[in-house]
Amino acid sequence: MKEHLAIQMCSNAALIQAKIAGAEGGSLYSLRMQNAVLIKLAVQDMFNAVSFASMVKINEEDYVQLMREKVEEFRLVFVEWIRGFDKSYDIPDNWAIRFDTSTPEQEKMEELMFDEDRFFGEFNEDDEDMGSFDDFDDDEDDEDKNDDDK
Repeated sequence: MKEHLAIQMCSNAALIQAKIAGAEGGSLYSLRMQNAVLIKLAVQDMFNAVSFASMVKINEEDYVQLMREKVEEFRLVFVEWIRGFDKSYDIPDNWAIRFDTSTPEQEKMEELMFDEDRFFGEFNEDDEDMGSFDDFDDDEDDEDKNDDDK
């Protein structure tokens, strides 16, 4: 298990380096952000491996606090790095996933995506057609309505 965790951490470290190079080598915003997400996941995976090794007591020293400090240090630089990406240099990817919704193309794509308000609004309209629960509460109300109809 110790070997597996070591390989996992080294693999993630290599992936992080490759994805940073990929993000810096390309200039399309979506591709840079895609690499950034993979970097974030790899860092989290590394931290989880260190935490797990500590929990099952298979590491010789406790690296959890050191890893926490380094992840936080990296996170601050990472956030600053991402904020420097040029959002205006991008093309639609036709997957309806984008990290910035400020382009007209993206807004058109998002119109095709799930609209929670419209979806649940249809249920609310159906509820109105069925009446309210108050209609079913009192038999006396029904009798009063029948008297009014006569």
